Amino acid sequence: MYSQGLDQRDDAPRRVDDPAATAHDSALHARFDERVDAEEKIEPNDWMPDSYRRTLIRQISQHAHSEVIGMQPEGNWITRAPSLRRKAVLLAKVQDEAGHGLYLYAAAETLGVTREELVDQLLEGRAKYSSIFNYPTLTWADMGAIGWLVDGAAIMNQVPLCRCSYGPYARAMVRICKEESFHQRQGFEIMLTLSRGTAEQTAMAQDALDRWWWPALMMFGPHDSESTHSEQSMAWKIKRFSNDELRQKFVDATVPQAKFLGLRVPDDDLHYDDATGHYVFGEPDWSEFAAVLRGEGPCNAQRMAHRRRAHDEGRWVREAAEAHAAKHPRSGGTPVGPEAQQWANAGVRA
Repeated sequence: MYSQGLDQRDDAPRRVDDPAATAHDSALHARFDERVDAEEKIEPNDWMPDSYRRTLIRQISQHAHSEVIGMQPEGNWITRAPSLRRKAVLLAKVQDEAGHGLYLYAAAETLGVTREELVDQLLEGRAKYSSIFNYPTLTWADMGAIGWLVDGAAIMNQVPLCRCSYGPYARAMVRICKEESFHQRQGFEIMLTLSRGTAEQTAMAQDALDRWWWPALMMFGPHDSESTHSEQSMAWKIKRFSNDELRQKFVDATVPQAKFLGLRVPDDDLHYDDATGHYVFGEPDWSEFAAVLRGEGPCNAQRMAHRRRAHDEGRWVREAAEAHAAKHPRSGGTPVGPEAQQWANAGVRA
């Protein structure tokens, strides 16, 4: 979802190349670059630079972690949804997020890392997830704001990933983007209903927009000048647009929607520039962004405590799946192990 994965430091040790292999490696690099430039998809068995592989593992795993952690703030409202229809739709959405995590962990595994390794990195605090999920969901309107703003920002990030140079990631994103588009519409419909309702409901919608607007802008990551890996990722065509380009596209698309809702975007600097054809907007609080990434956000500790608890409580499911796989190594049908493990790892309770 989430370009923040490109802004983490790469602390992997650098390999000292054997001088005798330099020419061969150079030829492989050149061929790899040619294929990327020609818009050919890189597949798991193809040669790729170690740094390309590490970048993909970092980004895809953070994306997967974000989908799973992102179930918590919305799962918090399943039992409190205002109608049976709202409850069913929200439950389906949270289920979708679990599926997205499954697709993405599977895509990461094609790069030679195991799902267990990735989950352990998250549980031990060595891996990141999107900062947006460290904010609380205080009212039902937050379900609308998350769908409209958070999933809307995710779509801006994710649609270009359908053309990512790495085949498994690009193909996973096609289905994910289709489902995220429904999530965004569901959120906007909640906001529309509230903004056309009573004065109290309209105020609830405005309050949700006030609280989620700036965190949504931060989802795109820091400015391009401060982004650690964006330039190289764009050269490799993992990423197609820069952080600032995506943020601008999001603002340009979302401000007219807010006007249609009759809500005010909480930015005194916001105005339309006729010369550029874009909205000019204020600066997010980057100190808040940095604090949340350091684990100092409103819900960081709660999110990770729940994630670890859910993982521990799901241990029996993983063990049962492993025992079944060992007992029936050639059984047909759905692969029980990975799917059962994904659900055991998901944990929805807030």
